[in-house]
Amino acid sequence: MEVKVMTDILDANDQLAHTVNQKLSSQGIFVLNLLGSPGCGKTTLLEKTIAALKADIRLAVIEGDLFTSKDAERIERQGVPVIQINTAGGCHLDAGMINSVISGLDLSSLDMIIIENVGNLVCPAEFEIGEDAKATVLSVTEGEDKPLKYPLVFRKSQAVLINKIDLLPYTDFDLDAAMHDIKGINPEATLVTASCRTGQGLDEWYHWLKTQVKKKQNRSSENGRCKQPKSTN
Repeated sequence: MEVKVMTDILDANDQLAHTVNQKLSSQGIFVLNLLGSPGCGKTTLLEKTIAALKADIRLAVIEGDLFTSKDAERIERQGVPVIQINTAGGCHLDAGMINSVISGLDLSSLDMIIIENVGNLVCPAEFEIGEDAKATVLSVTEGEDKPLKYPLVFRKSQAVLINKIDLLPYTDFDLDAAMHDIKGINPEATLVTASCRTGQGLDEWYHWLKTQVKKKQNRSSENGRCKQPKSTN
């Protein structure tokens, strides 16, 4: 009985997620669901990403967290639209939450929305929220065993960023093993090793994002979207 209830919940969520994606796709907006454990560096990565791309890509951020607006305040200082969702203890965002806040954004002026999900490698992987792609951040301080312990989130991600690579000499993290396991779980995933502190690998991450935005713009143009985006060259 519990299995059926969970199946019904996921089915209803996925239907709404499709509606959300269609609504945002009609505006030519690429939507990224950014996943990772607490402390893996998602918000710092967002700050760096916004600073690097905002001159060329019109973007907004939806921040998911259990409590407080600390992360949203950090993003707001980057000068882009941001909406905070507090789950009040809930371990993930869902499509209903995203659907309830996107009206607060000027969709006609956006090329990309990045949704920073609640810090968790389990529940967020189960719930579609209207995204075009998922990206998971894994910090070297978490241990290389995480991909095999939490395979679903890595299997569903179009990109995986191994973060805090500058700390590698000070940890027991086996980078080769982690990369091998991620590729074994998801051979198609774009895999980036990076450090937000030193900037190593971030250009590759930015290139991946710009490529996704450009693909979405091209598909929208084929479907008759008239909104003129900034250049993503």
